[in-house]
Amino acid sequence: MHDLHLYGWNDELFQQKQNSGYKEFIHGRITVTHKTCYEVISEAGHYSCEMTGNMLYGRDVSDYPCTGDWVIFQVTDTDKGIILAMLPRKKTLYRLKSGSVSERQAIASHIDKAFIVQSLDNSFNVRRIERFMLQLSSESIQPILILTKTDLGFDADEINKAIKHLSHKMPVFYTSTQLPESIDMLRETIHTGETVVFTGMSGVGKSTLINALCGRELLQTGTISDSTGKGKHTSTRREMVLLPGSGVLIDTPGVKLFGVTNDNTDNLSEILDISAYEGKCRFKDCKHVNEKGCAVLEAVSTGELDRGVYESYLKLRREAWHYTASVHEKRKQEKSFSKIVDEVKKRKGNY
Repeated sequence: MHDLHLYGWNDELFQQKQNSGYKEFIHGRITVTHKTCYEVISEAGHYSCEMTGNMLYGRDVSDYPCTGDWVIFQVTDTDKGIILAMLPRKKTLYRLKSGSVSERQAIASHIDKAFIVQSLDNSFNVRRIERFMLQLSSESIQPILILTKTDLGFDADEINKAIKHLSHKMPVFYTSTQLPESIDMLRETIHTGETVVFTGMSGVGKSTLINALCGRELLQTGTISDSTGKGKHTSTRREMVLLPGSGVLIDTPGVKLFGVTNDNTDNLSEILDISAYEGKCRFKDCKHVNEKGCAVLEAVSTGELDRGVYESYLKLRREAWHYTASVHEKRKQEKSFSKIVDEVKKRKGNY
């Protein structure tokens, strides 16, 4: 028997199940997502489940089940089942689907905290941290920055300066698997019943860090590349892990490009401290590009606002607007297509 409360099951989810049309069936949480099936943990054990045709038909790709989703399913064999319904999703981490400008893909759901992992080597990139924070903001997922490989040596002043505009918005942990106390401090931030997700590029040491948190070799780690001196990426699927005496952890494969799927530019202004200047602009509809009396541009020219942060703001804002416009156009086309289908059906009915 598995205690699903350790995996995040609560009264709200229970009530949602009672309100569904499938309350007599068993429920569980998706622990691993494959292309055509899902591994689900329930009180009775582990099951490999597929979706019903009704769930597949007419469903947007972003609404397909993902790791972390709570589902109701029917057992069809000893360790197999069919997913009948998915409980309402919240606090979901999305990414822009590869090769698309308007389709997003759910990576993990029902997330309480997201650990943004960056290594303190040549791959450190504050712009990626900003991008991750923007994705998390619309879903009210708490960000936590983890800087790994402190044992390799780094310029503390340079790092602190780079993340100055972000560090007061989230906890920051400097860690090394060579320093167990740094891992212990991180472990204390994960509480029983909470779900945390690890995000970060390949080679930043996520799998090594997760193994250290678990106290055992749970995820395979790559060998060190002779050419780069970095760990080779080995994690290829999202996997859920129950931490001993703690919460639930979801690992994600390295993300090469975390495309923006958040159209809330107010969130972006808050994250990058732009909002502190926006209210001082001469014009209320100031775009902060070349307008006279722009307090944001003035702050950049005086050095009060870092130019790199400002340029990142413009880039992410442009991506957010582009995504919003693309989604709007897609919905417009879908609506037009639906009208054509309805018209065809009406004509057939008249023959």
